[in-house]
Amino acid sequence: MSLLYQVYKDKTLPELMAHFKYKNILQVPKLEKVVINMGLGEAVQNPKIIETAVDELTAISGQKPVVRKAKKSIAAFKIRVGLPIGCSVTLRKERMYDFLTKLIHIAIPRIRDFRGLSPRGFDGHGNYTFGLKEQIIFPEINYDKIDKIKGMNITIVTTAKNDEEARYLLTSLNVPFRK
Repeated sequence: MSLLYQVYKDKTLPELMAHFKYKNILQVPKLEKVVINMGLGEAVQNPKIIETAVDELTAISGQKPVVRKAKKSIAAFKIRVGLPIGCSVTLRKERMYDFLTKLIHIAIPRIRDFRGLSPRGFDGHGNYTFGLKEQIIFPEINYDKIDKIKGMNITIVTTAKNDEEARYLLTSLNVPFRK
């Protein structure tokens, strides 16, 4: 049982029930999945970058990512259909809670000049997306072995119906939002 899941059950669930006046425990928003995506446009010139990105994302998430291929050809970017241009991984249940615990308590505090995550990353349906500029904030990444700093997008998908519920859920799980 993950530490974050325990916090959700013991602290967040009763808080949300009281704040939004839910009558049924099944109405309470919960975390559904976390999607981590690395878009690597420079993989067109250097195909080996995809392999290192897959290895790093595997180390960070504990799950093997899927290599994403281009769906359309874009001549200006020298991209053809079927070329690998990124990788992504979807975490659910136990792995999702483990990753979020590591992200909130270990990785995010290691970001330089960090003032909080932007509260504008909500999509209107209760999902939150933010980007990280460098993968070296995770303790699994060996700083000496990286060839290039790569960023990633992290999407936290919840069952919340609107942004207010999702923000309250994530704030009670100690996600550090900017004031």
